[in-house]
Amino acid sequence: VRQRQRSEVSVEKRRILFVDDDLDMRIFLSTVLKTAGYEAVPARNAIEGIQKAREQTPDLIIMDVMMPQAGGVTLFQAVKKDEQLKHIPVIMLTGVSAKAFSHHLKMLNIRLDDSLPPPDAHMEKPLDPEKLIGKIKEFLHST
Repeated sequence: VRQRQRSEVSVEKRRILFVDDDLDMRIFLSTVLKTAGYEAVPARNAIEGIQKAREQTPDLIIMDVMMPQAGGVTLFQAVKKDEQLKHIPVIMLTGVSAKAFSHHLKMLNIRLDDSLPPPDAHMEKPLDPEKLIGKIKEFLHST
């Protein structure tokens, strides 16, 4: 009876959506996240990313900035304008420096009626898995 009770009590895993057009990066992120005990939800592009975000309401979103078609900035804008999703922390992954990305966001905000907040975190590639997990824990386990 004790074993059955233990198996019925399940700890809900935190769900992390990650959006990157590079298959190797999606495999890498999936491995890092699953190894750290998170539920990993991959998406190949911004369109798939926003769809999965709306369907699965992740606890955190990791997104690449540079993607073909609708890129990470477009996805970030869609997430932050969506009432259901705008509270979700976002970590931007990119080969672009934080300063360059911040400048890009500032220029975008000049054209928008309702400006976007900065992402919750910005991490440059190549990615250090330990730093990524540390950043995720800051957002998901600080409460």
